[in-house]
Amino acid sequence: MDIATLVGVIVAIAGLVGGFTLDGGSITALLQPTAALIVFGGTIGATLTSSSLKTFLGVGKYLKISLFSKSVDFLDVIDQLVGLATIARREGILALEERIENFPDEFLKGGVRLVVDGVDPELVKSMMETELSYVEQRHEAGAKMFESAGGFAPTMGIIGTVMGLIHVLGNLSSVATLGPQIATAFTATLYGVASANVLWLPIANKLKERNAAEMLLREIMLEGVLSIQAGENPTILGQKLRAFLAPTARTAKGKTGAQNAEAAEA
Repeated sequence: MDIATLVGVIVAIAGLVGGFTLDGGSITALLQPTAALIVFGGTIGATLTSSSLKTFLGVGKYLKISLFSKSVDFLDVIDQLVGLATIARREGILALEERIENFPDEFLKGGVRLVVDGVDPELVKSMMETELSYVEQRHEAGAKMFESAGGFAPTMGIIGTVMGLIHVLGNLSSVATLGPQIATAFTATLYGVASANVLWLPIANKLKERNAAEMLLREIMLEGVLSIQAGENPTILGQKLRAFLAPTARTAKGKTGAQNAEAAEA
């Protein structure tokens, strides 16, 4: 599990609620089912309208990706590619065929299979880049969906507040309850702005970070496969692939893919 995501959300909510209660506010005043229905129902509806049904139904998958990061060591992948290059130079490209099924990554497996099958290098590059492009598009769709939710939520909050004020101004007979009713109406704005900045937009950013890490990994694999096909020296290949990473990440073992991606972008 990505502790940063979970802890970040908890700290943000705790900070908001804690600050409100320390100032004398009551937590029960923040619990307004009507406002929640307007804001979250409206946000979900607007997000569904602006996204494809397939993307929207994948919301569970995207939440899982944001909460659970798959640990990937870039240097281990580079070492694996260097090992394959060594085998290819010593025993020939066909010697990789019996090792293809042992590859855990389908992208790498597909690339090596093309090389073993003797496909033209330009076609191998084109096919792998096309697959890479479509993977990136799918990942971006999820991030954009949460970005859309982050844009709609504050607007829905304002709409909920306006609706509440319309109700309040239409019943001015009881001046004593006017203040609490107005405060309740503004809860919708709180829900909209808070959900956008605590949940939807941070999740979108987390998905973008995951996408950046995976794209970097795939680019390293792509370059490695093409270099193996070209028969490059394994030592030179290792140096070339490490150039994708920042100097501080080229020798640091045990980092996750997301951490190495951050170092690479530094």
